[in-house]
Amino acid sequence: MQKEKLRAIRKKKGYTQQQIADIIATDVSNYSRKESGDVKIIREEWEKIAKFLDVSLEDIYEEEDSKIVINNENHSTGENSSHYSLLYSNSYNIPNSILENLQDYINLLKEENKSLKEELKTIKEKTK
Repeated sequence: MQKEKLRAIRKKKGYTQQQIADIIATDVSNYSRKESGDVKIIREEWEKIAKFLDVSLEDIYEEEDSKIVINNENHSTGENSSHYSLLYSNSYNIPNSILENLQDYINLLKEENKSLKEELKTIKEKTK
């Protein structure tokens, strides 16, 4: 689903796709796919774009087409620290209730991971 509102305001204000790509820290080809609807624009990106264009979020925001974002963030400070963001098309028509349950489970696991990291940090400090 093309982001017609976003595209129209971007062009009206005289900005290029490259300029918007720079704002959300991506390359122009990825931004182009976002604007054309092939890749999901996450909430944080919508907010950055709206701020840059000096418009309200409602002025540019358009719903996404059946896309699932799985965001697996590894916030460790070790050598393997990385950030993965995978985007899958919901071509199997998975019911939203299942997707919501999975997202809730992911959030629960993130909280548990955070708690375990804090506990490990405490143990390491005590053993010094």
